[in-house]
Amino acid sequence: MSSTLLEVTRGAHEEVERLERLIVKDLQNEATSSKERLAQSHRVRHMIDTISSTTERLIEIYEDNDNARKDEIAALGGQTATGTNVFSAFYDRLKEIREYHRRHPAALVVDANEEHEALLKEEPQVEFSGEEAYGRYLDLHELYNQYINSKFGEPIEYSAYLDVFSQPHKIPRKLKSTRQYREYIENLVQYLVYFFHRTEPLQDLDRIFAKVETEFEEQWADGKVEEWENAIQESEQVQDQQTVIDLDYFSTVEELVELGPDKLKEALASVGLKTGGTVQQRAERLLLTKDTPLGKLDKKHFAKGSRGSAQNGAAVAPQQAGMLKEIAFLEAKLKKLSDLLNEAIERTKDNIVKKQALTYEEIEAEREDEETQADTESDDDEQQIYNPLKLPMGWDGKPIPYWLYKLHGLGQEFKCEICGNQSYWGRRAFERHFKEWRHQHGMRCLGIPNTKNFNEITSIEEAQELWKRIQARQGVNKWRPDLEEEYEDREGNIYNKKTYTDLQRQGLI
Repeated sequence: MSSTLLEVTRGAHEEVERLERLIVKDLQNEATSSKERLAQSHRVRHMIDTISSTTERLIEIYEDNDNARKDEIAALGGQTATGTNVFSAFYDRLKEIREYHRRHPAALVVDANEEHEALLKEEPQVEFSGEEAYGRYLDLHELYNQYINSKFGEPIEYSAYLDVFSQPHKIPRKLKSTRQYREYIENLVQYLVYFFHRTEPLQDLDRIFAKVETEFEEQWADGKVEEWENAIQESEQVQDQQTVIDLDYFSTVEELVELGPDKLKEALASVGLKTGGTVQQRAERLLLTKDTPLGKLDKKHFAKGSRGSAQNGAAVAPQQAGMLKEIAFLEAKLKKLSDLLNEAIERTKDNIVKKQALTYEEIEAEREDEETQADTESDDDEQQIYNPLKLPMGWDGKPIPYWLYKLHGLGQEFKCEICGNQSYWGRRAFERHFKEWRHQHGMRCLGIPNTKNFNEITSIEEAQELWKRIQARQGVNKWRPDLEEEYEDREGNIYNKKTYTDLQRQGLI
């Protein structure tokens, strides 16, 4: 390697400069959709990681722990270890190069520029579940099931869980000192970190967590961590037991018996209790420690030579304090991640509330629409809005949600022949149009009064037939002297025959 060490150094510097120019060029191309932005961020992240690894290799070369670089520089100046001059070293190297090309005549020269330009067109493969919709929403269903099936959780809906998962301070502290809660909080933080790395690849999460850890250590030392102010003192006072068996997962003696005598003996010995007796007796003795602190247990349960329950509790206290500190730090990470992912959490809440009003078919149709829209979505307000389903526009100038479109039946078309074959979309618009000017004008052209009798009738032929039946039933075409014969009083007022006769009988005329 010493004969090509300087060439490796030069190539590494060239590689770093070329990647830096590619990063600038890639970021100058403004992405028009969320999917393109995410792909661009992952490409840049990959190039930054390559620069970091290349730089680390350069640092190792410059440190020159094996003096290989120093020897090669000396050889270029004619100061070789064997005493040969610079010309001999030059021709020796030239000979090595010629022999290499003679052995590999088919070796191709790869254009580094073309190879790196291809990186700009690369589409990074980022794995997202269907529920995450390419990074738009969180998928916390597995953690939700873990929460509602635990002692520290409560049976709530998934939409309500999205409001409380980022608020661990609402869980009583006595329920947090269990292995079950620690596993849950670890899984939750692990998922949020994984989601953050996939959706925000350019963020330096390690630096953010380093700052969180520094602040946490200072606050923990001063006892000022929120909801954990007196954690150490309480752990020493409670002197809760920590056995090799997590009793939170067991509720009966029969369940403990299934673990076997050896496991029960080890658990009893870890807290200083007697280890003798049958498997049944060992299980009963160990189950006593689930709800009763060691300090309140009868001394007959402790083994001879044990220093007593207080000493056992004091031995366990440091371990308990360390576990509580670890849980408190995980909660601090959770709060920070919740702040960083606040927008995604809010989007997830809105999406879940919206889905509760949809059927399975509507959910699948909307998911396909979101996947298509993710490819063409643009932040430019002047760009044409993507609306493949031709949904009506809402008050904000964007298509209304698909669930609202289905709720009002806006996909159902009604045509009215009286209005000139005009189309009305949705039942509400169809019912409203009978009182609008277009329909009234059509009825006047037909010589038909626009009354309630003609509601829901859109055919000209049906309207005319109904009007004929109404006229026949009411006798419109017959001469009705009581209604149509006119009379005039002394003052010149005009009345029909029936009204005039009634007024005359009453002496009013």
